[in-house]
Amino acid sequence: MEDKRLIIAIDGPSGAGKSTVGKSLAKRLGYLYIDTGAMYRAVALKMKERTIEPKDEMALSRLVSSIQISFVAGGEVNRILCDGEEITHAIRSPEISRFASDISKNRIVREALVRMQREMGKEGGVVLEGRDIGTVVFPDADLKFYLDADPEERGRRRFREFSEKGVEVDFKETLKEVVERDQNDMNRSLSPLRRADDAIRIDSTCRSVDEIVEEMCRIVAEKRRWGETDYR
Repeated sequence: MEDKRLIIAIDGPSGAGKSTVGKSLAKRLGYLYIDTGAMYRAVALKMKERTIEPKDEMALSRLVSSIQISFVAGGEVNRILCDGEEITHAIRSPEISRFASDISKNRIVREALVRMQREMGKEGGVVLEGRDIGTVVFPDADLKFYLDADPEERGRRRFREFSEKGVEVDFKETLKEVVERDQNDMNRSLSPLRRADDAIRIDSTCRSVDEIVEEMCRIVAEKRRWGETDYR
């Protein structure tokens, strides 16, 4: 197991800290970090730019069959490219977030992006973060984490994230959107958000990123040393 490059899945609701923790964990391990939520945001951005309606299945199919998404590690920010254009910051607006949540229910979009995600991660040495990684994308992932936090804490984090980027948002409205996103993600018929039976749950409420990543690194080390172990 020492030399095996693992497939590590991190699932959980909006604002639980998946992106921050996932990026930090990947950096510590020397792995590729794949933000699958950013991939849905990329599709949402391109749909908006091309004025493609979600009901226009032909145009949508053409878009997702040709779109090229890649992740570039470097420095403090992991860059996201779509069709050769950097979209790292363009996809982080509240509007694109809402649109991405809506189109994530679309079977054409999900099937295309799941294929892309599996291709990106099939060789291992990856940390994939999203909402259905351990249940749908890589149900046989070497390690699965489910990162969660109190809804109000997640709302505060999302509010702080927008405020730091200069986006004017209302905290109550942000909290409402976080709760609604939870309901949408958990109750959608296609790949709903849920904790995989073999996922290790970590509550990030009132815990630092470093503390959580240290715990994950310890579990990764144990996995490499002993192989199959029940941490639940």
